[in-house]
Formats: sequence, structure tokens, C-alpha cells
Amino acid sequence: MMNRLNSVFQHLFEAEAPSKRSHLLPRWLWLRTLGLIFFSAFFSLLFQIRGLIGPDGILPAGPYLRGVREQVGALSYWYVPSLLWLGSGNRALMAIAWMGLAASLLLVINLWPRGMIAACLLMYLSFVAAAHDFSSYQSDGMLLEAGFISLFFAPRGWRPRLGDASPPSRASLFLLRWEWFRIYFESGIVKLASHDPQWRNLTALDHYYENGPLPDWIGWYAQQLPHPFQASLTVATLAVELGLVWMLFLPRRLRHLCFCIVTIFQIGIILTANLAFLNYLVLCLGVLLLDDEFLSRVRATLWTVFRQAPKPSPQAPANEAVALDAGRPQEATRHRFGIYLKRASRVTSALMLSWIAYNTTALLLLMLLPALPLPTSPVVWLEPFRISNQYGLFAVMTRARYEIEFQGSNDGQTWVAYPFRYKPQNPNEAPRLYAPYQPRFDWNLWFASLGGWREYPFVVRTEVQLLRGSPSVLSLFAGNPFPGKPPREVRAVLSQYWFTDLKVKREEGLWWRRKMLGLYAPTLEFTPDGSVGAVEMPDTRGIPPP
Repeated sequence: MMNRLNSVFQHLFEAEAPSKRSHLLPRWLWLRTLGLIFFSAFFSLLFQIRGLIGPDGILPAGPYLRGVREQVGALSYWYVPSLLWLGSGNRALMAIAWMGLAASLLLVINLWPRGMIAACLLMYLSFVAAAHDFSSYQSDGMLLEAGFISLFFAPRGWRPRLGDASPPSRASLFLLRWEWFRIYFESGIVKLASHDPQWRNLTALDHYYENGPLPDWIGWYAQQLPHPFQASLTVATLAVELGLVWMLFLPRRLRHLCFCIVTIFQIGIILTANLAFLNYLVLCLGVLLLDDEFLSRVRATLWTVFRQAPKPSPQAPANEAVALDAGRPQEATRHRFGIYLKRASRVTSALMLSWIAYNTTALLLLMLLPALPLPTSPVVWLEPFRISNQYGLFAVMTRARYEIEFQGSNDGQTWVAYPFRYKPQNPNEAPRLYAPYQPRFDWNLWFASLGGWREYPFVVRTEVQLLRGSPSVLSLFAGNPFPGKPPREVRAVLSQYWFTDLKVKREEGLWWRRKMLGLYAPTLEFTPDGSVGAVEMPDTRGIPPP
């Protein structure tokens, strides 16, 4: 029995045997793209992190961390795993962004990949754990999960090249593929479970392009296509998510075919919607469906440039080795320590990957069978780290597009809008394509527009910071319409937006039609005693009409 368990352990957690169908080249490509995705995430934080969670930002990290500590005491460091416990000022925030940026670049150039992945994870988790409302996206969990598994997937060494001397384990490769599969399949499950009639009636994509978080101009043209085309894409989406991705578990040639199909699928999504780095991550994970033999045929020159056979180290005869060990006890001790360290690393890898495998499998099974009596404590304990997650994208399609706009006034009569960097605002401006850059403030305003201001208090916090003229918050906007002095009053209004059609665009040059619906959140001003007071309250509580 023990021999069988040991053979299973070795099969899963030791390096795969070298062969034409090993996964050195797919791993090399995946780790380079992982570095680029981390780079895009940290690059976007450079320009936003102070305005989001800085001391004079919308939701400062300092008060949030203090509140967590008051509630849970010493466990706060587990529930909010962040370096910002050491300091949450602007310098600390920028240090996290810059160190993450540097580590991601070093990962791209293949310098100490395991160390750089660990650094990226530490810096990114430090932000995600402390950013609460501004890091509640599934894409953050996807990146942290993929990065954590990649710690055990990446080769050892400072400059490992393809990592011939350190092939990946089967368990780490499978779990990355498993994440890829779950993102698709769980998204398909939630579409069916939501009972949204738009998926059943095949109308889910008719207005998807204009109603998503941040549309782009290619999506504008895509929406002009007739309903039969959109209906066929809806069927294709469900077929890919619920059926095609099962080809992962079929023979390699079918996996390769699956990769080719889903790659086209993901490129289409990337071009027609600004969904940050989410689809880039899913697209790049798909590379792991391939193997060295396939990629060498596709790009033989890539194999020639980067593939270098490891130079065999000269082996001393057994009797000489014994004499050497006897003559150099320090080297023998160092050798034994290296063996123990390698064993400890292998056991740690087995424990953590098994934990991830259990959690993610349990979460998937509970989606299908909610009453299944599975232990959930392992899932709960890892929740703060966002490394074993449940996914489900676009379960319910939004039926209309609403936009929140901040306006300031010095007399309560003439209102001037704060211009956004990325959100739709001016009907004459074409929506731009800027993913994988993720403007978290603009994204959160899209979510807030679908609910009430009491559900999204960051909207009122933004009004307060605009009244104060916070430079950090103003940097989240494209400009400051009150450069000399903050306005006397600030309000947030709600409008509904629609894409125009080809005729209107040709004749009037408009990309959008819009209609103002009214006040979204309270109009605020400073009272004589310096506190913030409400001048006017929204009569609809900020909830858009159905």
C-alpha cells in the first residue's frame, strides 16, 4: 500500500520525464505572459493606487486596516494579508506598485522566476487585501490563483532558460489547466443557473457591447450586426463554456484543436470589450494545452534559439566520491542539507497543491450540488488569499447602460462635469480600446450605476474628496474643472446611454445617445462648522428604473 502511495506521489509531484511531448516551451511562454499580465496590473496601479486607497484617497487603507484590527485582533493579519500593515502612506503604496512592476519585468526576462513570482504575488496581494471595494473583481482572484500555482510550476534557478534541469510537475501543470477549465465551465454553469431569459432567448449579446463595464469602438460596430449573428454567438458562447472545454481531458490532438478554437473566441472578446487583463489571462493559460512537439513544429526557430541541452556534469567514480566526501565533511554536510531542503520543498508543494485541488473541486461540486456534505473549512481558511476561487462571468446580462457623472457648482445653478479618463461621457467621443489596463475607479462606477448609492458608499466618499480638492482623487479624472479652488457643492447624477446606429453616426457624428435621469447621490457641501452636509437628496435613492 505504501509503495503504491509513494508511486502516486512521485507521479504527481515530481518532475515529468523529458520527452518530445513535455511542456518546457509552453511553460516558458506562460511564465513570460504571466509577467506581462502582472506588469499591466502594477502599471495601472501606479496611476491609481493613491487616489483609490491613499491617505487622501476615496477609501484609505489605513482606517480600513485599523477597523479590521479592532474587530478581529491578531487574526487581522490572516484575514487581511498585506504589507500595508507596516505602513499605508503614499510612499508605501507607491513602493508596492514599483516593486511589483520591477518583479514582473524580471519575470518577463526570466530572471529567478520563482522569486519574481513570489514578489509579484506578495505585492499584488498586499494591494488586493487592503483595497476591499476596489479589488472585488474575479480577475484579481484569477491572477492570484494562477500566480500561486505557478510558484510550483516555474523552474528553479536564477537563469533557468527553458528549465531543462527542472521540468514541471504533473500536478502543477494540471492545476493551471484546471483553472483554465473552471473559468469557462463555471461561467457556463452560472448562466444556466441564473435563469436569465436573455440566455434562454438567445438575446444575451444583442446589447452586450454597449452595456458592459467599459465598451470600445470595435464593440460599437459589432453591435450593428443583426440579431441572427448575435444569437449564433450566444449559442457558440454556451457551447464553448459548457461543452468544448471538456476537450481538455481528451487526447492531445483534440486539446490542440480546442486551443485553436478558444483562442479565436478570446481574441474576439478582447477586441470588442475592455475587460482589463481577464481575457488575456485566460487566453495565455490556454497555451498550457499545448506541448513541446506541437510548438516546435509551429515555430522551429523558437526551439533552436532557446532550447539548450543541459551540460552533463562530470561524475567522479564511486570510490573517489567517497574519498572526496570523507576528505571534505563540509561539502558532504552541504549536500545532505540540499537533499533535505529538496524533500521539504516537495512536501510543501504536495500539501499546497493538494489543498488548492480540494478547494477548487469542492467549490465546483457545490455549484452543481449545493447540498453536498463537503467540508468547507479548508476553503474558508484560504479565502483571504484569493488563491482558490469560484468563478462565473456574465451570469445575468445588464439590460441598460447607466452612467454616474460627478459635477461641481459654485452657485447651485450652473453645474460643470468632472471629465472621466475612460468611461463614456461625451456622446461625440468614440469609446477607446485600452485593455489590459484596468481603471478600477471607472469600473466600480459601472457597478454602482446598477444599484443605489447606499450600496456603494465610495460614490459619496468621492464627492467629499472632490469638495476637499484632493489631488490624489482628482488624478483619477481626465482634468479638474475647478483648478483654482474646489467647488462649493458637488453632486453625482445618473444618465442612461445607448449606442447610436450607423445612420446617426454618419449624419451627426455621435457614438452615443444619452438621457439624464436625475440625482444619483446626495448633493454635498461644507457647512459653516466644517462638516459635510447634504443640500439635496435623490428622490429615487439612486436606483435606476427597470
